Amino acid sequence: MFKKILIANRGEIACRVAATARRLGLRSVAVYSDADARARHVLACDEAVHIGGSAPRDSYLQWQRIIDAALATGAQAVHPGYGFLSENTDFAAACSAAGLVFIGPPAAAIAAMGSKSAAKSLMEKAGVPLVPGYHGANNEPAFLAAQAARIGYPVLIKASAGGGGKGMRRVDAPADFEAALASCQREARSSFGDDHVLVERYVTRPRHIEIQVFGDSQGHCIHLFERDCSVQRRHQKVLEEAPAPGLSAARRAEMGAAAVAAAQAVGYVGAGTVEFIAEPADDGDIRFYFMEMNTRLQVEHPVTEAITGLDLVEWQLRVAAGQPLPVQQHQLTMRGHAIEARICAENPDAGFLPATGTLQVARWPSARVEFERSDSLPRVDGGFGEGDEISPHYDSMIAKLIVWGENRAQALARLDAALQQTHLMGLATNVAFLRRVVGSHAFATADLDTALIEREHAALFEAPPLAPELAAAGVAAHVLATEAALEGADPWSRRDGWRLFGGAQRRLSLQVHGQDLTVVLQRLHDGATLLRIGGQSWPFSARLLAPERHDLHIGTQRLTATVYARGEGIRRYAVHTAAGAALVVEFDPLAHAGDGAAEGGRLTAPMPGKVVGFLAQPGDAVRCGQPLAVMEAMKMEHTLSAPRDGVVAEWLYAVGDQVAEGAELLRLAQA
Repeated sequence: MFKKILIANRGEIACRVAATARRLGLRSVAVYSDADARARHVLACDEAVHIGGSAPRDSYLQWQRIIDAALATGAQAVHPGYGFLSENTDFAAACSAAGLVFIGPPAAAIAAMGSKSAAKSLMEKAGVPLVPGYHGANNEPAFLAAQAARIGYPVLIKASAGGGGKGMRRVDAPADFEAALASCQREARSSFGDDHVLVERYVTRPRHIEIQVFGDSQGHCIHLFERDCSVQRRHQKVLEEAPAPGLSAARRAEMGAAAVAAAQAVGYVGAGTVEFIAEPADDGDIRFYFMEMNTRLQVEHPVTEAITGLDLVEWQLRVAAGQPLPVQQHQLTMRGHAIEARICAENPDAGFLPATGTLQVARWPSARVEFERSDSLPRVDGGFGEGDEISPHYDSMIAKLIVWGENRAQALARLDAALQQTHLMGLATNVAFLRRVVGSHAFATADLDTALIEREHAALFEAPPLAPELAAAGVAAHVLATEAALEGADPWSRRDGWRLFGGAQRRLSLQVHGQDLTVVLQRLHDGATLLRIGGQSWPFSARLLAPERHDLHIGTQRLTATVYARGEGIRRYAVHTAAGAALVVEFDPLAHAGDGAAEGGRLTAPMPGKVVGFLAQPGDAVRCGQPLAVMEAMKMEHTLSAPRDGVVAEWLYAVGDQVAEGAELLRLAQA
């Protein structure tokens, strides 16, 4: 076994590999970019080496720097993780040439599976089922159009070197083929430097089912069952589970044998995944076809670990060190059901656009310690924590949440509970969206295909959010708890609104789900409290259960809310309840004006976000409190006002620019 390995990756997979290395007594070396100088994966390893600028092309894709770092630190092997250089044949070959073990398959196996077209020709010879189509070298438009007519519409044009949904077009009629082909090839050239395509019959209700395979250098190859990865957005996976719902034992064995045949056809060593596209068969089971092979560990490998009780990274390390596979096929068993949810910094309501910013709050459900087996606790594989920056340079995934249950129903219930306990604040995430997917009728009943999100659009994107009065009640509870904590022992320090005659009220200017609300906490002379929004009012009371956790009564409803508050002047709240979550903004004009004066009258961004527009032109004279700029952040628009009288000297950003918290948006000169 090795004594030291270098991990040529970042984020959660680098932390994941480092944890197994530490458990096995191996030392680990991290590499990091400028943006990742304080990242969690750097702290997770025993040593760390800086390799360049923030952009991947300046750091994590600079394989010679990575090899130099491995040699300089005395590492014996390099684990590529997934993404970046994990399927780069030049990198794998260069590691071997430098005397380093590449913890992955041989470069020849990566090359054989790197081209979809070449891989399908190889699979055809190995007897692995293929989607009817054309996978040859002739890419003349007229010839490909003729092949599409032979296959029958609809067809799918796919970039041979593609991935992640790029260079892929569905075509429903011959008249659309030429334009779709040209568009597909342009995107393929831009993304992969290769415009070669293949044409296949489009499977109308496809499921994405993949088989985990493992080979060793002694010639043994086995499979570790399947994963269903059908729930996708933009051809990228959202939820993954094992085993695949509704798959018969006979079909499982057949798919496993086909996957092993695919791996053996290229002399595969290490962890890999053979991906199949599947559709309903006449016998009630499925038909399956080879799609591609990923010659690396997959993001979703934890669900396989959960149902088998194995550590696949440990297997990778042992196989790369020349050891044989620890078990034979007949010794493998699976138990229960596991589901993984990818927690991403993105806005599902805006086409899943990625989000950037600081994780002001990052609270996870009670989780198991690292990667040890636990039947009841969820597993969190993450590379970020509270206070960490989500950079625009890398993938939007923050963490993976994995649950296990005795059956699928139990796993679903545990996943919903774990997502409910996942509290993130500071940027848009998909946590609430994932809860809606998990709770949808289609997913709950395993009515799965890659179009599930589109089919369930109404339930997933038009579902009512947390009611505004409940979100406001959560903020009110936090306000009351804060005031109670500030009270002194003497009656003059009381902040509960007591008056000798009559009551008192506290007014809050809130924005909930993009709607401006004036919320009034009215304290009556008898000690009771009313919560008023517009023309409605409810009896209200709140009790602090624990820091940030409140027991609320609003009207006849009772609920528990966890409330996080961040910021000054413009204060942001994240309100989490069993019924859902909401982001709330409280505007305090006096506090905001005071902040501006304290900063010399500068107009600064109170949070990370995007500049939507300016409401005054350079040269305009403005008064204190006059609206000057509009920002979009936390899924809402925020109007920022002048901190003092003055003249707009210049805009410091353009409309559409992303800005960090505290960035000065425009310069004010003296009037």
